[in-house]
Amino acid sequence: MRQILIPTARAKLISKDDMLKQVSERLSCKITIENGNEVVIDGDPYNEYLAANVIEAFARGFDINTAYRLLNEDMYFKSINLKEIFKNEKQIRRIKARIIGKDGKTKRYIQAVSGATIELYGGTVSGIGTLDQLRIAYTAIDILIEGGTHKKAYRAIERARRELATQ
Repeated sequence: MRQILIPTARAKLISKDDMLKQVSERLSCKITIENGNEVVIDGDPYNEYLAANVIEAFARGFDINTAYRLLNEDMYFKSINLKEIFKNEKQIRRIKARIIGKDGKTKRYIQAVSGATIELYGGTVSGIGTLDQLRIAYTAIDILIEGGTHKKAYRAIERARRELATQ
């Protein structure tokens, strides 16, 4: 049995429209929400693991169909909790704005070059993709978190993508 805490707002969404029932049936697990935001998953250990990944991705802002991509064994989920890096909400908002960019340009560019899907929700930056896609995307995200310029981040992911293509 696995237990994971998710944001209450996302718990309300996942319990709507029989989403939990769909995930439960798809992965042959019993999934319930207790205390408003505690997801309890019971089933085969591997299916519990897959269900937890899908629910955690949904909890971090991905739509359920994108979260289902994690059922492919070549796809991975990575999340950075900005609250562990920055001390106040103002710094977190600034970093999230840098990653999103003007009108979402930076986020779209990172996704286009890397092939990974990126979401920002609450105090987290999360990605779904292959290991290589996530490595490329987080190259840019790490540079932006550390205060590097957008130009430096763009060049770094373009270089990482070229290096990957020549391997």
